[in-house]
Amino acid sequence: MLQRDQLDALLTPISSALDSWDILPDDDLPNGSLDELAAKVSQNSRQRAAGEFGAAAEALPELIVLTAVAVQTYTQPGADRERAHYLQAEVARTTAIIAYRLGFMDLARLALARMAVAAPQSGDPRQVAIERYERAQITHAEASRPDRGVALMKLALRDLGDDGQSSTAAVRGTLLLRAATLSAAQRDDTASEEWLAEADALATSMERQGAENGIGRYALAFGPLNVALGKMDVAIYSEDHDAALRWAEMVEMPDHYQPTRIAGFQIRRAGSLAWTAKHLEALEALETARRVAPQLTRYHPEVHETVGTLLRARQRATDQLRTFAQWSGI
Repeated sequence: MLQRDQLDALLTPISSALDSWDILPDDDLPNGSLDELAAKVSQNSRQRAAGEFGAAAEALPELIVLTAVAVQTYTQPGADRERAHYLQAEVARTTAIIAYRLGFMDLARLALARMAVAAPQSGDPRQVAIERYERAQITHAEASRPDRGVALMKLALRDLGDDGQSSTAAVRGTLLLRAATLSAAQRDDTASEEWLAEADALATSMERQGAENGIGRYALAFGPLNVALGKMDVAIYSEDHDAALRWAEMVEMPDHYQPTRIAGFQIRRAGSLAWTAKHLEALEALETARRVAPQLTRYHPEVHETVGTLLRARQRATDQLRTFAQWSGI
């Protein structure tokens, strides 16, 4: 696993590339079609979704440059220009997510600022909504301002109308769930329940229409499973950990689900298990998250919090707990 100096060495070129966002490289411009660039960006997004943060981060400086070149190459209005901006927004999003997950908040904010510039030029209103979705998470995590996050979700939902497409409905559902959890963090139970009810109704409608439980293009997932996970998260934010565990028992993760989502579920479940004095089960949940997505698990702040809780719960930690604590940097 990466040490702090290795993380600095990995992410510094990314920061430099973002700072040179609108400057073409001095050497020969790289050749390649938008199709080839799109394939590289898609592979990078899959690495991110799989929790392979090191591999994804290594590819980002080149992708940031390539998408910047594409944007400055395809300047005439039309599909190619919009596609270039879409790819640039997606690379910025991957940068923001990885930086956030590894604890580099300044870099995450910088990347999202770049995404906010590119997304409106992509011709895809869903990208604009997703930028606000990601920004709400970082705003709440860094500044403890769930109210700003809820405001962003309201703005995103207002601007992303229902066009009848399942991909748009899935993005809207994801926004509703984030609004529900952020409202719970505000201790606004009434608003949280209203957001959840709206998300539940949308998921049921999509299921009746035969829509898939997820949208691969944006690496977002929405459906009844995600609503159940959202209800679990709301219970956690409301500090009702017994209710959170009841929702967790109803969750069955499909085999094809993203490793980061499986690990995230186990990490949140471990926190509730620790709060309800189910210490052995909590550690097992953390071990599951570690097996599925080790890089996400090691750097996740909720993992550190749960491990600290488990260490304080007993006078002498077990060998398994000490080993996990050492691995996670506690």
